[in-house]
Parts: sequence; C-alpha cells; structure tokens
Amino acid sequence: MSTTKDTLIMPDAGRSRAGVLRRFDWRRDIIYVGFVVVFILFAVLLGDQGFLSPTNLVNILRQTAIITVIAVGMTFVIAAAEIDLSVGSVAGLASVATAMAIATFGLVPGILAGLAVGVIIGSINGILVAGLKIPSFLVTLAMLGIAAGLAQWITGSAPQPILDMTYNTIFGGGSIGPVPIVIVWAFIFVVIGAVLLKKTIFGRHVLATGANRMAAQYSGVRTARIKFQVMLMSSMAAAVAGMLYAGRLQSGRFQWGAGDELNAIAAVILGGTALAGGRGSVIGTMFGALLMGLINNGLILAGLDSSQQQVVRGVIIILAVALARQK
Repeated sequence: MSTTKDTLIMPDAGRSRAGVLRRFDWRRDIIYVGFVVVFILFAVLLGDQGFLSPTNLVNILRQTAIITVIAVGMTFVIAAAEIDLSVGSVAGLASVATAMAIATFGLVPGILAGLAVGVIIGSINGILVAGLKIPSFLVTLAMLGIAAGLAQWITGSAPQPILDMTYNTIFGGGSIGPVPIVIVWAFIFVVIGAVLLKKTIFGRHVLATGANRMAAQYSGVRTARIKFQVMLMSSMAAAVAGMLYAGRLQSGRFQWGAGDELNAIAAVILGGTALAGGRGSVIGTMFGALLMGLINNGLILAGLDSSQQQVVRGVIIILAVALARQK
C-alpha cells in the first residue's frame, strides 16, 4: 500500500518541482535571489557592526519607503514603455508647496496643495507625451529642471518649516505601534499598485501598450489615454513622496527628492520590469528598492563615503539595464 502511495506521490512532486523551475525566469526573478544573497553577505560581514539589529533593519525599511512610493508609480510608466525623469523634482516642489500652504492656510489646504503639484505636472507631462507625442525622456527631462527651479525660486532656496504636528505625524513622522508610518504608506502603495497592475483591465492595458502599442490599438486599447494616465500616476506618487519627506523632516525643501529618479528607475529595473516595456512587477520593484536600501546601509556601515556610494549605485543601474530582457 505504501509502495502504491510512493509511486503516486513521487511523480507529482517531481512535476511540481519541474513546474517551479520552468516558471523561474532568472532575468525576471534574479532580484529575489540577489536580495537574499546581499542580505546574508552583509549579515556575515557587518553583523558585529549592528547590521542585524532591529533598529537598523527598521531604519532600512524607513529609508527605502519613500523611494518605494516613487518607484511604484515609475513601474507603470516603464511598463508602458515610457520614462519619467521629473519625479525627484516633483517631490521637492510638492514638499515646499505643502509647507508654504500649511503655514498660510492650514492643514487641509496644505495637503491639497501638495497633491495639486502632482496633478498639474502629471497632466502636463501626460498631454505632451500622449497628446503631442513628444518623447517622454525629453518632456520629463525638461520638467525636472522646471520643477526644481520653481521650487528653489518660490522659496528663495530657504527651507520652509512645518509646525503642524498633525501633518508631521500622519505624513512620515509618526508611527503605528513600533512601525513607522512612512513604512505603512509604502505598504499601501505597493498593495494598490500590485493589484492595479496584475488584477485589473487597466494593468493589462498598460502592459499591452508597453509590449506593442500598435497591436494594443488594434485590440481596442486607448494607448494615448494609458500613457496620459501612467504619467499622471507617476507624478502623483512623486508628490506624495515629497509630502512624506516634508512630514518626516518637518520642512519643505527644494532639495528633497534630488536624485530619487535614478534610485526609482534602478529599483524598477532590478525588480524585473522590462526597460522596453510590456512586463512589470510592483512586488519586484519593492524588493528592488529594498535591495538598494540594503546596499546603501551596508556601504555606510562599511565606512564608504557618499561619493563612493554614488559610484556603486551607478554600477548597479548599469547592471540592472544589462540584465533587463530586451525585446
């Protein structure tokens, strides 16, 4: 009787293992292996320097949370075969707009001002890319300079303090039990983004647009609308990220978010989203951001200065692009 069970069970187990191996795509799933390998490496090399301490691990999550918020929006843009280089500057502009509006008008107008930055810039980017068919690289590169210059201009390069503790608590400075609230914000964005991309018609249309725009159009997908929507989503995510910077650091500054576009793009590509579009993973993006955070944290504990960290991050971006599947 047991022999019969063995003969029945073993083939099923073998087929199951074979199925897992067939589903594993090293180009798409390498992020998960890389995350585990880097974590173990730093745990062994930097364990005596506090890498594995609960405080440090929570600090890694906190430091990567805002990048994760930006990267979730960027996932949709890249999956649709576009790019958004303006997200860092949008975050900075949203932070100062929020701070200045709170100081003048109060809490709710301040929140609306920050969100309005995302809506306005995202709409402009979307109209230029989807309506006028200007390459998103050029549009968002120009918008990067415009948003950064505007944020510096309206503040006179001075920080804008936020004294409203309710805002500071909700947007980045507070916590729910032992969990910093900025991590909760990132978790919410990841969950919503993952459901939108994988479980909705909108997500399927985004992937179809990125995979083959002409084929998607012939299938009835309104690709221009999709491109407008993903550009709007990206700017909105960046604006929320800027508001989180403002709440966590209790001030708005035009410098907040500077360079975040590179970290977000690296997280997205490391997470398995195809640079050429047509394939994306929000969960992979989250692990990509966490991997960047692990590396940054490990390099700091290892004693590398900021310039050396920038070199390493640049190398990671190159490797991410090299490993991305080209269509």
